[in-house]
Amino acid sequence: MPTYLTPALAWRRLREGNERFVSGESRHPNQDAARRSSLLEGQNPFAVIFGCADSRLAAEIIFDLGLGDAFVVRTAGQVIDDAVLGSLEYSISELKVPLIAILGHDSCGAVTATKGAVETGEMPPGFIRDLVERITPSVLTAKRNGQEEVNDMVVEHVKQTAQRLADSSRVISDAIEEGRVAVIGLSYKLGEGQAALVSAIGDV
Repeated sequence: MPTYLTPALAWRRLREGNERFVSGESRHPNQDAARRSSLLEGQNPFAVIFGCADSRLAAEIIFDLGLGDAFVVRTAGQVIDDAVLGSLEYSISELKVPLIAILGHDSCGAVTATKGAVETGEMPPGFIRDLVERITPSVLTAKRNGQEEVNDMVVEHVKQTAQRLADSSRVISDAIEEGRVAVIGLSYKLGEGQAALVSAIGDV
């Protein structure tokens, strides 16, 4: 059965799970054999987490979630491409998920590499160049705003990623307009384990 949570309630559930993780009181819900069996016929996640692929950013752990709770999409530097857009649109149109959370983090390697490329003019080789090219507008915007620190650039990139999703996808923008979906931007602190809200599109 679908969860029928509002975007605001879905964000509250994510936030409460993160608070448990930060305080060392994780419950590790929905991680047993019974939960596994209950999901055989389908899934009804209550949130989409589109985050950086960094190994320290395991979504189900930092939000204290289990099987079937979150639809997770991850790329280095939470960079959007067609496969990401298709995955997110599927979660909205088919799974009826009410919340998309964009999850960036401090000391992000992809953003750091982009900052370096912008400042030196030297592009990295291979497909890493593609990541850097997609993150460059966020780094340039941060610099234009007088923000020279990588972590400030990460926050800017989270905000721009959220806006780009709403601008690029008709499925997502329509769902936001109808009040069925919200897109939030979160910045995660590796040391504290806390995911802070930095932007919101829609009602949360």
